[in-house]
Amino acid sequence: MRELEANETLRRDVKRAIEAGLPAYAECGGLMYLSRSIRWRGERAAMVGAIPADAVMNERPIGRGYAHLVATGAAPWRGLAAGEEIEAHEFHHASLENVAPELAYAWRVTRGHGIDGERDGIVLGNLLASFCHLRGAGERGWARALVEAARRRATQPAGALIEEGTA
Repeated sequence: MRELEANETLRRDVKRAIEAGLPAYAECGGLMYLSRSIRWRGERAAMVGAIPADAVMNERPIGRGYAHLVATGAAPWRGLAAGEEIEAHEFHHASLENVAPELAYAWRVTRGHGIDGERDGIVLGNLLASFCHLRGAGERGWARALVEAARRRATQPAGALIEEGTA
């Protein structure tokens, strides 16, 4: 936690890249790193600040086991239609506090916990960040869609967003 906080150059560069529209995907610890801060055992450390929320490590797991998600249609580059079902898993001791109320979410949680027991997959521009772990391989995997979005982004003007549903 302290080492991540100490690397101010990396934190600043990551935040700038996300704000500039670079497609990015973060799961679990990545979501925590992109938040404003992490609190653990009474200590707080500044993180990237791309996600308007603060991560808190809890003594007991918050989300554990298989998760079932339903796409809201808000994912920036994954290309899932609203209503599509996604199987995932989660195991996290972290939760988010002070979450900006206006955030969009890629998924509605029907089994599991996700971010708040009802939603997961924070969407900010071309960033998709969640506590749930999705399968990355295959036709419905996120990895191919992310790479395709990054390729498209490379040919667009700085700050442009990838159109929803094109990946």
